[in-house]
Amino acid sequence: MIEIKEHITNTIVVCPVLQNLKKSLSFENRLNEAVGLCMAIRLNVVFSSLAYVKEIKPAGYFSKGYIEKLFKIAQDKAADLLVVDASLSPVQQRFLENTLKIKVIDRTALILEIFGERAQTSEGKLQVELAHLTYQCSRLVRGWTHLERQRGGAGFLGGPGEKQIELDRRLIDEKIIKIKKELEKVKNTRGLQRANRQKVPYPIVALVGYTNAGKSSLFNALTKDNVMVADMLFATLDPVLRKIRLKTGVDIVLSDTVGFISDLPHELVMAFRSTLEEVLEAEMIVHVLDVSNPDSSKQREDVLDVLHKLGLKNIEYAPNYIEVFNKTDLLSSDEQAALLHKTKNKNAVSVSALTGEGCQSLLELILQNLTAGDENLLFKIPLENGKALNLVYQNARVMSSTQTENSIIISAQTSKIKAKKLKNQLAEFVLH
Repeated sequence: MIEIKEHITNTIVVCPVLQNLKKSLSFENRLNEAVGLCMAIRLNVVFSSLAYVKEIKPAGYFSKGYIEKLFKIAQDKAADLLVVDASLSPVQQRFLENTLKIKVIDRTALILEIFGERAQTSEGKLQVELAHLTYQCSRLVRGWTHLERQRGGAGFLGGPGEKQIELDRRLIDEKIIKIKKELEKVKNTRGLQRANRQKVPYPIVALVGYTNAGKSSLFNALTKDNVMVADMLFATLDPVLRKIRLKTGVDIVLSDTVGFISDLPHELVMAFRSTLEEVLEAEMIVHVLDVSNPDSSKQREDVLDVLHKLGLKNIEYAPNYIEVFNKTDLLSSDEQAALLHKTKNKNAVSVSALTGEGCQSLLELILQNLTAGDENLLFKIPLENGKALNLVYQNARVMSSTQTENSIIISAQTSKIKAKKLKNQLAEFVLH
């Protein structure tokens, strides 16, 4: 049998350094992250470098001299692809491709390509394709064949053989409309599922964080599940929800969401909005930080920036926001001791998802915050009054129940707002 080998794409990675660039990560780590993004889809990085840019050139982004240097490197390294870790205009992209005689993509295109490969569910694939088409609108006929790898799926997820996808603006717009309609159906289905969950009072606790911060590892440690974990950027995309029981019998739904990244493309934020609605609907947000990363504080700011864009303004000051300092097993004992001392957030805990250390403390902190300010209620409801029983179970957490001959005594806990509502509706059954 003849073994068909996958084409190896030799890749050059360049991270521009601008004098007026807003710092998100340190430049060296930003370059390492760009290389990591390339490796996440098996690109063979043959050369990577910072590129110091005094001013962005409208035609080719870089200066003429630096482009000549890139041309020589591309020839020497037999490169097929240049990845520029910045946003390129269509004009700049075409100029670089024509001059360097190789394919050129920017940071947005690279992240979109990763999402295109990693999306597993039909919803995920639709969201990625929508993001791609939105990005492609400004480029009209840009295809995704430059990476020269066969992949399943429709549209830009095709492989070799699609030399240059001939899509004009009208066809792109029609496809965008079609995908949005399909996503609207998915959104309605997700809404029904969320409504069903709300009938049972399980608070949703959403894990968020920078990609590769260890969210999925922590999710597995807390739920005893086996969600895919890998030491790579964007190892998982599709959200996963699992029910777990805390002490005192309180049940919660833990949600593992897509990882965020510095300069996450606007197209992806908008396309994945329906998926990220799980974060918006969550009663508690747990922000997982990789404290072993020297850029941990910058990554924190990037995640908060995305949350702000989603509509969660000043979430970092909210009582339902917890910060988790993960990967403490990679720190010295002195560094671990300094972590909680430095932070201004009272809702913070140090954990190691790998060893399990601190996980119980995290669950206790989640429970403490979920039940803070809750009111305890005691009801005696006739067994035949199903409507009253249903109201209690829908609006409160039942801590215990004792059945007598004709009635059931229920001890429940809920927020002050819901407690007031229940006491008004079930006044005759409240025990004082």
